[in-house]
Amino acid sequence: MVTRRGKSRRKPSETPLVAEVRQDLGLDRKTFSRLTGYSERAIANWEGGRALSPSSRQKIAEIRRLQEALARVMRPASIGRWIEAPNAALGGLKPLEVIERGEIDALWRMVFRLESGIAS
Repeated sequence: MVTRRGKSRRKPSETPLVAEVRQDLGLDRKTFSRLTGYSERAIANWEGGRALSPSSRQKIAEIRRLQEALARVMRPASIGRWIEAPNAALGGLKPLEVIERGEIDALWRMVFRLESGIAS
C-alpha cells in the first residue's frame, strides 16, 4: 500500500518476517545484509514497516526456508555462528561466503546429507 507521500506502508505479515528471520538466524543487520544481498538500509526499512517487493519477499522466504532446514540438523541458537565460521565441508569457506558466491545449493546438499544420514 502506498501513502499520499509515495512511501510504502507495511503489509501486516511482512514486517515481522524480515526481523524474525534475521533474529532467528542470530545475525546482525550487517551480516544479514551480506546473506541476502540487500543493503542494511533496505533491511532496516523493511523492519521499520516498508513493504517488500515480490522479489525481495521471495529471497527472504528462501532464507527462512534455509533457516528452518538448518534448525532441523543443528541447534537453532548455533546457526548464526555456523554461518560465519569456516567449514571444512565447504572447502574452508564460511557458509555466508558460499551464499554470497551464489552457491547456496551446496548448503542444501549438506542439509540433505545430514537429514538422510548419507556420509560425507
